[in-house]
Amino acid sequence: MTTTETDDHPLHTKILLILGVAISVLHIWFNVVAVLPTLLQNALHFAGFALLAALIYPLKKDGAAVWRVSDIVLGLLAAGSAVYMIGMEDAIYARGVSLSSIEWVVGIILILCALEFTRRVAGWFIPVLIIIALTYVGWWGPLVPGVFKFAGLSAETILFRSIYGDDALFGTIARISSTYVFMFILFGAFLLRSGAGEFVIDLARAVAGRMVGGPGLVAVMASGLMGTISGSAVANTASTGVITIPLMKKAGFPAKFAAGTEAAASTGGQLMPPIMGAGAFIMATYTQISYNTIVLVAILPAILYFVTVAFFVRIEAKRSFVAALDNERVSAVDVLKKGGIVFLAPIGVLIVLLIYGFTPTYAAGISIVAVVVSSWFSPNKMGLKAVIEAMAMGAKNMVMTAILLCAVGLIVNVIATAGIGNTFSLMITEWAGHSMVIAIILVALASLVLGMGLPVTAAYIVLGTLSAPALHGLISDGLLVEALAKGQVSETAKAIFMLAAPEHLAEIGNPMNHAAARAIIDSVPIDLISAVRESMLSEHTLMYGLLSAHLIVFWLSQDSNVTPPVALAAFTGAAIAGTKPMETGIQSWKVAKGLYVVPLLLAYTPLVGGSLDQVFMIFFFAVFGLYAFAAGIEGFMENKLNLLLRLVTLAAAAALLWPTVWWVHLAGLVVLVGIFIYNRRPTQGADVDTVVTA
Repeated sequence: MTTTETDDHPLHTKILLILGVAISVLHIWFNVVAVLPTLLQNALHFAGFALLAALIYPLKKDGAAVWRVSDIVLGLLAAGSAVYMIGMEDAIYARGVSLSSIEWVVGIILILCALEFTRRVAGWFIPVLIIIALTYVGWWGPLVPGVFKFAGLSAETILFRSIYGDDALFGTIARISSTYVFMFILFGAFLLRSGAGEFVIDLARAVAGRMVGGPGLVAVMASGLMGTISGSAVANTASTGVITIPLMKKAGFPAKFAAGTEAAASTGGQLMPPIMGAGAFIMATYTQISYNTIVLVAILPAILYFVTVAFFVRIEAKRSFVAALDNERVSAVDVLKKGGIVFLAPIGVLIVLLIYGFTPTYAAGISIVAVVVSSWFSPNKMGLKAVIEAMAMGAKNMVMTAILLCAVGLIVNVIATAGIGNTFSLMITEWAGHSMVIAIILVALASLVLGMGLPVTAAYIVLGTLSAPALHGLISDGLLVEALAKGQVSETAKAIFMLAAPEHLAEIGNPMNHAAARAIIDSVPIDLISAVRESMLSEHTLMYGLLSAHLIVFWLSQDSNVTPPVALAAFTGAAIAGTKPMETGIQSWKVAKGLYVVPLLLAYTPLVGGSLDQVFMIFFFAVFGLYAFAAGIEGFMENKLNLLLRLVTLAAAAALLWPTVWWVHLAGLVVLVGIFIYNRRPTQGADVDTVVTA
């Protein structure tokens, strides 16, 4: 039996449909109607998706019926063991946290099933990482010298904590998966089934199709809008790329650039609110900052990323003499009339509900209803069949994410149990010194390594646990130094400094240079530095410092989508374009440079948490700075830049992006405008402006 025959077998398709609908109904029930104990809800979540994973990710894709039966048995074992272990929780506690023989067997089966299904959906990397983590706290941790030495736990304690721990298999991350993430994935499935995907691409073509590099800009716009639906870079590339990549090639873009641009633009879909590839929900849980606040402050940085990609597209269009396509004549108004309400109305309902304080799960549930209702005002009306198909699609799209988020809890549980996160953060702080740039480079390198085996959401969870505290500390300490240098010290802070740095008490409260202020902060013992931060910095400042740290980690965790040697979004684009994967990966890495520049703005400027005038001034100058950066990197603007102009352009980019006084930004803008005007002059042999329709 071939793979195609197996996948298309009527019975197999019907079982997938029924199971997918049942899982979706179950999640809607306990997210919108009922209130279940957290462990039970998460166990049911894992059980349902273990069954679905057994069917969608079989052990042998072209295997005989006996292999299919073994997959179903394994799925039932995973589901049954999950429900059984949660059902025995009270009995285990009644025995003084002691496992019976059958609980030992079922618990081990549960962990092994979690490892196997994780291997099936994402490869060997995460299961191996889980095994390393579990054996660290039980076996080889005591053998490790230095700061990572761990006394070790008994096998019974490890098994118990792996299932019932707050950060374990059915812990915090599984709860995020079973609530926020599933409901928004389901919302996205309803939108796609309603025809929103076609609307997104049609709207992008109507708005950007006739501009310079229009097909490339269509990819940028379509991927940004599609990101509000799927939150997955690979899914974005696969869905929009089949249209935008051939469109870009037809217009004259090099094939590998077309594929790389689509991958880079699709990666931005995970940065775009409101879904952000599940990152916003995880961030809200870890930081205890409201979801609404996170998505609000994430909008402008996400726009900056897409602006950067658009600048690379425009520059390449000028360099490759790309022409606008003559058939892009449909207007945005026509697209909206044709059925745009299907997409816009549910998104509007979602945003309004979130603004008015409803929980994201409830808002997503009501927005799903809004999709169905609004579809009846469009040609693509959703009846019972369409609703059933959307529910099945939502469950199927969630399989990999659900299994991974539950399994990653096993790693996070070990990190929390052994205190590895604090140790790793201290190491980053020590290696980086006081340099935020070095710290960001270290996190980016760690992200790249983790991203070779972990999907970006899982990579963010691990990196956020390990490194976000270090970045938060560096951001806060930078603000402390600034306040101390200005003499802005409260009486409460002076009292704490009497304990933390008594030898400097005479200097505190008086203006001083930054070096002296830094020396005082460095002299504060580690166990008192948090008290100093809380006494000198406002709650608002500390909150946005923490949010900036997590946003930096979240942004950097996306680089594995577009950075060789493992760049899944880029490789997906390469398959569509028919180009070499590694060459396409290099192109996507180049176009996605905003992933590294914007985090520097988050670290060094009040782009997050500043006043409105500060935020919009930073945003305004950053737009021009990113254009200067892209032009300097490419050595091309409207025409080719010679070496001197290229260096001056990069200097203008630094002046526009670097945190400094407004007149330096203004000087950089004047220089950039001057270079742009000079560079527009026709060059010998080719006047780009006469070839490309502006």
